Amino acid sequence: MAAPGRKVFEVFVSKIPWTVAAKEVREHFGQFGHVKKCLLPFDKETGFHRGFCWIGFSSEEGLQNALQNDPHLIEGTKLQARVQRSRTKAVPHMAGRLLKVSSVAAGVFASSGFYLYNQKVDLNDLSVVRFGRAAATTAVISYDYLTAFRDVQYGTEKYWVLRSEVHRRSAERLRDLCCANRGTFIKVGQHLGALDYLLPEEYTSTLKILHSRAPQSSMEEIQQVIREDLGKELEQLFTSFEEKPQGAASLAQVHKAVLPDGRTVAVKVQHPKVQAQSSKDIVVMEFLLQAVHWLFPDFAFMWLVEEAKRNMPLELDFLNEGRNAEKVACMLQQFDFLKVPKIHWDLSTKRVLTMDFVEGGQVNDREYMRTHGIDVNEISRNLGKMYSEMIFVNGFVHCDPHPGNVLVRKCPKSNKTEIVLLDHGLYQVLNQDFRMDYCRLWQSLIKGDMKGIERYSRRLGAGDLYPLFACVLTARSWTSVSTGISQTPVTHSEDVEIRTNAALYLPQISDLLNRVPRQMLLLLKTNDLLRGIEAVLQTRASSSSFLNMSRCCTRAIASYKRSKTKSRTRRLKISLAETVSLWQISVYELMLWIQSSVLARWICSMLSYLPYTH
Repeated sequence: MAAPGRKVFEVFVSKIPWTVAAKEVREHFGQFGHVKKCLLPFDKETGFHRGFCWIGFSSEEGLQNALQNDPHLIEGTKLQARVQRSRTKAVPHMAGRLLKVSSVAAGVFASSGFYLYNQKVDLNDLSVVRFGRAAATTAVISYDYLTAFRDVQYGTEKYWVLRSEVHRRSAERLRDLCCANRGTFIKVGQHLGALDYLLPEEYTSTLKILHSRAPQSSMEEIQQVIREDLGKELEQLFTSFEEKPQGAASLAQVHKAVLPDGRTVAVKVQHPKVQAQSSKDIVVMEFLLQAVHWLFPDFAFMWLVEEAKRNMPLELDFLNEGRNAEKVACMLQQFDFLKVPKIHWDLSTKRVLTMDFVEGGQVNDREYMRTHGIDVNEISRNLGKMYSEMIFVNGFVHCDPHPGNVLVRKCPKSNKTEIVLLDHGLYQVLNQDFRMDYCRLWQSLIKGDMKGIERYSRRLGAGDLYPLFACVLTARSWTSVSTGISQTPVTHSEDVEIRTNAALYLPQISDLLNRVPRQMLLLLKTNDLLRGIEAVLQTRASSSSFLNMSRCCTRAIASYKRSKTKSRTRRLKISLAETVSLWQISVYELMLWIQSSVLARWICSMLSYLPYTH
């Protein structure tokens, strides 16, 4: 079959799959070849079409000519309407049709296993397999919780030991499920693993390893994605392309490559099956979480599904990630210590993102910092400045600061310490009212202003759970919150108490997370990730972090007040009050520095030797 002046050929799908058909079409027409699914004429007796085929063509004009000139071929959408009309006229023959359809269905079902075997289809790609695996894991975990505590009295030592064991084995089953289903499941598992102060320790410690268990796509799959999205072969785009990825994540992996002009770039390529599977996986999670909530009314983690629904499409759009990277680089351009890799837009699509390649060590790698002469306290201080600016001043927050996405290095040119911020797919935009309440809440927490803590916690949706909310937000005990978190250092016993309470108050924490605005959820995750970095660097609850937060809160509130008034006099007063507050913070910072400096200690020791009279 051929249209005048055009080469057109058909490939029956019963013999070869679409991928092979597409390959043959490209061999005929090069990169400009297209494949379209068309249907053969319908059977007037049954109202069903006889089959379908793949049509290869080099232009839309060529396809239309083929459809017009060949009476045995009809485009799928046209046939669909004709079949629908045929069905409305054939009601008396429904019983006969049903028998025929049943026979066909039985044949299809019987031959599907043989077909899948011959085509070497990965069972992990089938929705029914993924759902079955998730449902089975959920059922086993639920049964374990329902039956494990039947003969154990609540509150006894045996009860707490048993509960820890059930938590641990359930977390391991969940981890194994995430590793088997990959993609969205690993992403959600990583999210849960980051909630150190919200979930039992058995879950967070077990799920943290998912960062190192991310799947890897084969080189053939990477080439296929690049070919489909950029329209050229790998060799035409890069002079070299390392097959071994620099890193693999739940949604994509990164390869080092060199452009024809000699520049070294990082190429982030999305796993080819993630896009198609993600929406189905989220539906599966939603269904199973609702089932668990029905069994355990205190278990109310639907916020997790809501976040996945909202965030997954954004994270799967690499063009959105590129725009976020450029926005945050411009927004924080005053920080010369921040490095955001430049995006190469001519080599970027929704599934491929090309950027400058930047080397460095992970932010939690103390050995790397020691070897390269990087000051741990400087890194912690600059990280706090950067995130305080994003949260309180700009309301545009990078929400995935796990160590793999935050690198540190010495700049090759200036030899200054730099923080490299990667993976800009997930950002939280804070609306103005929320941001102002959040600023005022943190000011109250730093000062120990109990009335302010209650007032702004309630305004942020915590209600009567405001004491729990304050503890969750700061990862501090209620005693420390009451005193003022800037006045009390974090102790090991307090840290253990917080982690223990996360397990004890899980139903209340679950209730709280369903109450607060959706914007708060990613902020809580971000807070936990940053605390994890500070814990490794041993800079947790340092005075500099609270001073940076206080400065940013003061500036943000002053800017908000100025935007709400048209009076020049009022604006001047607001600016003067802002200047005084910032000056007070600087004086306080100077006093702290003097107290901790070597010079101050030397003067104090000298004064102790001076004689003094009673």
